[in-house]
Amino acid sequence: MSSSQEISGSVRPGRRIPVLIGILVFADIVSAFESTMMFNALPRIIEAFHTTPADASWVLTAFLLVAAASAAVCGRLGDLYGRRNVIIVLLLISAVGSIVSVSTGTLIGVIIGRAIQGVSGGILPLCFGVVREVLPQKHVPVAAAMIAGAAMLAGAAGNIISGALIDSLDWHYIFIVAAAVALIAAAGCALLPRSTAVAAVRRVNWYGSVLFAPAIGLVLFGVNQSRTWSWSDGRTVGTIVTGLLLLAFWAWRELRADHPMINLRLFSDRKLTLTMLATAVLAIGPMGATGFLLQIIMQTPTSAPVGLGLSATDAGWVSFCIAIFGFLLSPVSGRISARAGARQVLVIGSVFGVINAVTLALLHSTLLGLIISTVFLTVATSFMLSSLPNLIMEVIPAAHTSEATGLNVVVRTAFSGVGTSLATLFLSLSVVSGTHFSTRGAYMQVFVLIGVCCLAALVLALLIRPGASTATEARPAVLASDA
Repeated sequence: MSSSQEISGSVRPGRRIPVLIGILVFADIVSAFESTMMFNALPRIIEAFHTTPADASWVLTAFLLVAAASAAVCGRLGDLYGRRNVIIVLLLISAVGSIVSVSTGTLIGVIIGRAIQGVSGGILPLCFGVVREVLPQKHVPVAAAMIAGAAMLAGAAGNIISGALIDSLDWHYIFIVAAAVALIAAAGCALLPRSTAVAAVRRVNWYGSVLFAPAIGLVLFGVNQSRTWSWSDGRTVGTIVTGLLLLAFWAWRELRADHPMINLRLFSDRKLTLTMLATAVLAIGPMGATGFLLQIIMQTPTSAPVGLGLSATDAGWVSFCIAIFGFLLSPVSGRISARAGARQVLVIGSVFGVINAVTLALLHSTLLGLIISTVFLTVATSFMLSSLPNLIMEVIPAAHTSEATGLNVVVRTAFSGVGTSLATLFLSLSVVSGTHFSTRGAYMQVFVLIGVCCLAALVLALLIRPGASTATEARPAVLASDA
């Protein structure tokens, strides 16, 4: 029996495409919500445990470090042992993490719970793998785009939902809600078809995962702490360099292994390399520096050279409403990927990114102007996020989909931290005398950084050869009657 026949047989006749996409979108929303849900809670955490902002920030850092490692390692495990099963396990573990955080009564307990919760960072690449496995090829780009767009929407919603819970109840209830939605998502994922398109090799070099997790963790920790330690601090440099050396040793071992945890040989393809480079520069600019910058501009008092004086709640609602627009755009970018190729979508996203940088420089002084530039950013981000997984799926064999998209998530996470750190550095180097407000010139430097990154991504996109996948694999024809 062929691979496509096996997949077709695993899907119940009554199961429709929108239901499957809806389940995967909801599972991805859980992960994205958990990544941002504690931002508003940090002041309450500091107060409740009588701690410092630096110690409390580990509530965010612990999640980030585990989520990055989970994206790559669990993506590979899904390719090997079935993506549906791994998604369910990650959601259940995430719920356990929420329970640990809410029940221990100590800051250490909350941090440990958040670290456990961080395994949900592996859900997004697994969702891409499920989409490619069970849907007809013509529906894959749209479904992947909607899942990527859902992550953007849920991330924006996390601040609003957590803020409402904090104001009306208490920060503990954030974890209760997170546990509940994780359990609901796990139950929904049980309705997904069983995975059949798995990698042929079941033996795994577990030594590779043991090396990879601390290596990427050290790099991300150094980048994240650079905002506190500064880039010139020996601790920052030492941590990042140690992580990079460990990553180099890990890559050397993986390339020599017969059954690597992550098959780095797949990344010798020119198209995939250019996609990863485009991911890095986009993560620094529109995905990293811009999101941080917009919140600063909106919430800085009007007495500063640049600032609109909005409350955190109002700024959150502005971001959320625009994120809804971005999510609604995701099917459009998916359809363009299906018809013209994901390369074209990346080109469009990069062009809108350049427009966003220009309009930010010209219109940031008024709320209407900022909203206009943010709309351009949302269009850019929506197209960028949908193009990257689709570009990867055009070249990577189906059995390695989650592995490759997982590494793409790791690259995006790492360089997003670099972008935020660079924006923070530029803003801190030039401040108005006697205040902590950054000068207009400092903001202009960040706008230039964003524009340069988008231009670099545009050049990389144009260097990508257009065309279909080089992996000639049979595509599943399941659910074709439901289209």
